Amino acid sequence: MPEHNILPDSEVRSDQDIREPKLYRVILVNDDYTTMDFVIEILIVVFHKPAAEATRIMLDVHKNGKGFCGVYTYDIATTKIDRVHQLARRREFPLKCSLEEV
Repeated sequence: MPEHNILPDSEVRSDQDIREPKLYRVILVNDDYTTMDFVIEILIVVFHKPAAEATRIMLDVHKNGKGFCGVYTYDIATTKIDRVHQLARRREFPLKCSLEEV
């Protein structure tokens, strides 16, 4: 049986860097037409926020011009943004959602 050169675990090297994925903050942007109730609905349905937190974020959007919905990897963030835009179009609201790198 041929002998294999097997390094002990302490000597095993990896040429691959394991990096955490970049994270992105999803932001709802205020407009003069989208109803507060619809914003709350979006926060509950798309971002899975409890009603009280959804109301607080909606008030941030209303008073400060934007509200933070959560922090996600890029693919999840863009999927949630697309879902918000689809639901807003279906209900004929101009609600916009964007992302920024954390």
